[in-house]
Amino acid sequence: MRIDPQTILAAHRRRYACKQYDPAKKISDDDFAVILETGRLSPSSFGFEPWRFLVIQNPKIRSLIHDNAWGAKGKAADCSHFVVILNRKGSTMNAGGEYFEHSMREIQQRPPEVVDRYTGFFADFIAKDFRLNESGRAFDDWTARQCYIALANMLTAAAMLDIDSTPIEGFDAAGLNRLLAAEGLFDPQEFSVCVMAAFGYRAEEIRPKTRQDAQTVIRWVK
Repeated sequence: MRIDPQTILAAHRRRYACKQYDPAKKISDDDFAVILETGRLSPSSFGFEPWRFLVIQNPKIRSLIHDNAWGAKGKAADCSHFVVILNRKGSTMNAGGEYFEHSMREIQQRPPEVVDRYTGFFADFIAKDFRLNESGRAFDDWTARQCYIALANMLTAAAMLDIDSTPIEGFDAAGLNRLLAAEGLFDPQEFSVCVMAAFGYRAEEIRPKTRQDAQTVIRWVK
């Protein structure tokens, strides 16, 4: 299926980080299901999908986030849907470990000989290519980078549905992890808060998009 190129560009030009939402306007269930599905279907390194999507509609939890994440001020209270994206801890991702085996055998349904090969590939990738085992932070950052692929797809899907959005990193990571884990939203031994996003309909005018020109950021190597 081919989409008109100008439709794609129009969605990207329309998308911006909304600062103020109209609390009276709500996203339809069908439209938000599409946004979530684009996140779920997103690509990830080795196909490991090291993410979880928490759709926060509970007023108490929204208020908790609003009060403890400066980037969510106003947005968490007024947007239609609020999503917290969790990244899987690197400590749970080791080659041959429980999650590795679950992903390879049960999710991707790889045959045993392929799982054996991938165990070696991933072990080398961890130790030699990206050296993820040099620090826990390096491995966690690697899983977080996968989550940003899903986030980008969700933001773009929203724009194509004429829905506004805001990616949010403005929060004290340690503090928010502690608060949300205490609410029983995730096991902090397995996951941590990576990034958040608000979705809804703006209560403001869209500012003209500013970007560096193509000649500055794109280099063709022939």
